[in-house]
Amino acid sequence: MALNKKHKKQLEVIRKKLPQLKQQLAGEKEQMDDPAAIQRIEAEIAKMEDQRRAIEAEK
Repeated sequence: MALNKKHKKQLEVIRKKLPQLKQQLAGEKEQMDDPAAIQRIEAEIAKMEDQRRAIEAEK
């Protein structure tokens, strides 16, 4: 089954947001100002990757 418009838009947003989050995570690891921020960003990345996998599995 092909993706509908909603799923295509969600994938587009995820594909744009993931590189930004990964870059932000790298910056946080360099400075280590707030250790909780690293965990928060890692959790958000994992959540987005799970969403991406779920959407792609529906194809």
